[in-house]
Amino acid sequence: MDNMEDDEKLVQMVQDFIESDDYPSSPSSSSSSSAQCLQASDNHHQSYYFALRDVLESGTRAEVDVLKSVLKHMRHKRDTEKTTGLKRWLVRRLKMDGFHASICHTSWVTSFCCPGGDYEYIDVLTKDEDDHQNHHQHHQMKRLIVDVDFKSQFEVARPTESYRELTDALPLIFVGDEVKLNQIISLLCSAAKESLRERGLYLPPWRTTTYMLSKWLSESCLRDPVSRTIRTASGASTTGNRKDGDHGHKIKNGASFLPKSTVKSKNGDLGNRGSGLSSEFSNMSINCC
Repeated sequence: MDNMEDDEKLVQMVQDFIESDDYPSSPSSSSSSSAQCLQASDNHHQSYYFALRDVLESGTRAEVDVLKSVLKHMRHKRDTEKTTGLKRWLVRRLKMDGFHASICHTSWVTSFCCPGGDYEYIDVLTKDEDDHQNHHQHHQMKRLIVDVDFKSQFEVARPTESYRELTDALPLIFVGDEVKLNQIISLLCSAAKESLRERGLYLPPWRTTTYMLSKWLSESCLRDPVSRTIRTASGASTTGNRKDGDHGHKIKNGASFLPKSTVKSKNGDLGNRGSGLSSEFSNMSINCC
């Protein structure tokens, strides 16, 4: 009898062990866990994708007008190298269309998690559409960023299919304000880090959020208005027809989400004006890598 009771206790112990969490999962349960992980990863990617689509599909009347002008002039220059000369040429054309455009040269020094560098893009000052009820003497102006080589800035090595789908959704030419740009950078840098991790790679310092923000929103930004004189094929010269009393206009979104923003301008129209968005950036949950 004692032997039978011992055997029954042993059987019960084995059954308890099999039913416990410490016992290795069966193939079916392991497959189920893998499927759940894949589903969670897919849902996470979809959240990135739809968030990016929402950002890209938002826009103001001013953004649409500037984009139409840029696309009109860049239609036959898609394969042209995006040099400083091309950007200066485009700035002159935008001025001819009545826009207050300039070339912006940004630079930043090496910090703990961000190597130093420099970058160049175009910006356009437009009247703030949210300022229609403002009765002050000086109209508020809003800065739109124009980058003719935008998509390539987010390329990474061996991208996953999910990350490639995100970059494919990016426009070749970007036109938008600093808030819109900041949202895109935040989404793409987070997705790039996950893509590289899946490939067993580390995120390079030139693809961190801080580095990417510094390209367009560095605290050191020199604005070059570029002469509006354009030499025609016949040798005659013509100038833009904009009647812009730009001097003294305030810019609502100064040049930056980065702290202690300072904008320098060759013609002094934006000298050392605070951003007003520095504190907003510091309150946002954006990691430097």
